[in-house]
Amino acid sequence: MNSQPVPGGPVHALPADLRQALLADATALAAWHDITPLARNEFICWVEDAKQAATRQRRIRRTQEELLEGKRRPCCWPGCKHRERNGR
Repeated sequence: MNSQPVPGGPVHALPADLRQALLADATALAAWHDITPLARNEFICWVEDAKQAATRQRRIRRTQEELLEGKRRPCCWPGCKHRERNGR
């Protein structure tokens, strides 16, 4: 197993399946390190919000793809429901 550190988000810890997917693709991993902790949190929450295993796997794959496309947040995701809102 690769012991390379992969950061999570400020609210959500990085799940093992998403970590393994990121470690499998050096370019996606580099993009993961390049985005902000809040952006990582959004991807993690998006993956963990899936109700079915198939949806979760699809979201993990899309996370890799979107990072490779240069996206810094999950497409079409309203945002982590656990994040504090600033009232604006």
